[in-house]
Amino acid sequence: MIIRKECAVLTERGGRKVNEDSVLARSFPNGQVVVLGDGLGSNGGGSLASFTAVTEVVSCFEGGGCSDAAGIAETFSRANEAVQNCQTEDCRMMTTLVALFFQGESAVWAHAGDSRLYHFREARLAERTIDHSVSQMAVALGEITEDQIRFHPDRSRILRALGSDSFEPDIAEPVSLASGYHAFLLCSDGFWEYVLETEMEQTLSEAANPDQWLTQMEDILKNRAPADQDNYTAAAVFTVAES
Repeated sequence: MIIRKECAVLTERGGRKVNEDSVLARSFPNGQVVVLGDGLGSNGGGSLASFTAVTEVVSCFEGGGCSDAAGIAETFSRANEAVQNCQTEDCRMMTTLVALFFQGESAVWAHAGDSRLYHFREARLAERTIDHSVSQMAVALGEITEDQIRFHPDRSRILRALGSDSFEPDIAEPVSLASGYHAFLLCSDGFWEYVLETEMEQTLSEAANPDQWLTQMEDILKNRAPADQDNYTAAAVFTVAES
């Protein structure tokens, strides 16, 4: 069986002077990897932090280091160390990280922070990552609803990030791609804050390829976001099993 994949990425600085997001999608003999990081600008060095973490994950994957949950956890540890090695007394740079790994007929993902991965089956949302943030914790405590995470005053207070002592990723169970049509969206908070999940589904059902899907969602974002919009970054992957 062959799992056919199509991928597209976009990253923009929005209304900011510098884009502190990074995204890479790479194919190797052992599979494909898509990684996205959102540098935490308030700490300084966000662009270097996200780029360092993303490239370290890609390098580890290329070397065969992400074949199971233990390998993925070790990869995040190595990426965390790489970011810490870039830090100085005046710049405690940090970054979120979300990564999607394709090997054989399965996909698995991991994340730390509030950059998200959405998984769709047959153009319907099946699951998404749970943010490591104060606002997501407020949802768990019943203080706010999921919809209220967007634009919540504490949405930028991140509880896990690379470049810190709390960087451990949540790692999903592998998902079989051997049947049906799957779509994956990785995105920073500057993207998902302005595109609702219902709109992700609607545009996905209309899109012929990942580029089209991202373009349609970006149009929604641009019509809704303020002039001082944060950096926004997204990567989309479509998979179809072919016998």
